[in-house]
Amino acid sequence: MTTLFDRLQRYFDDTQHMGMAGIRDDSEFVVGKTLRDAAVLIAVTERAEPGVLLTHRPETMASHPGQVSFPGGKLEPGENVIEAALREAQEELAIDPAQVRIIGEATTFVTGSGFRLTPVLGLVPGDVEIRPDPREVADWFEAPLRHLLDQDNHKPKIGMFNGNKRPYVEIDWEGHRIWGITAGIIAHLSHRLSIDRLVD
Repeated sequence: MTTLFDRLQRYFDDTQHMGMAGIRDDSEFVVGKTLRDAAVLIAVTERAEPGVLLTHRPETMASHPGQVSFPGGKLEPGENVIEAALREAQEELAIDPAQVRIIGEATTFVTGSGFRLTPVLGLVPGDVEIRPDPREVADWFEAPLRHLLDQDNHKPKIGMFNGNKRPYVEIDWEGHRIWGITAGIIAHLSHRLSIDRLVD
């Protein structure tokens, strides 16, 4: 019997050629800036109907206050992107790195805020214990992977970013507004993974 981990790994590996599909890369808007490396963890829960763990950033945060995001942040000296994603998930949600089975790294892209960001896909137990750090997480929730990967739920929008009109994707899940970088990462994932291939 094929496990969810096996299926995720197989289809994720098979779709490396998808490149930047679904992601808005802002390289052209940060010319001349020194980019900072960062990583986020896309934590998929291992269950019959898998979900994805997402957080709400506190309104007091200097960047992207109140927005829905994946656990993540800047790399510390000597870290690689997987180590950084695991550390941030532990700091923000108390997820033990030993409980995360890494699938792989998604496409790295540049954000308008000057980060070279790499999403890391991993699988966590369905009963993983979550203890959010209130300094970094105002709230957290689990959205169904099926809902997130369904491109019918990806609503195209136009917004102003640094004085430029830019298209972006918005995804709603039970009143949680997922947009910006987080929705772009999900949109990219929807080009690489099909829920029908992942679950029976």
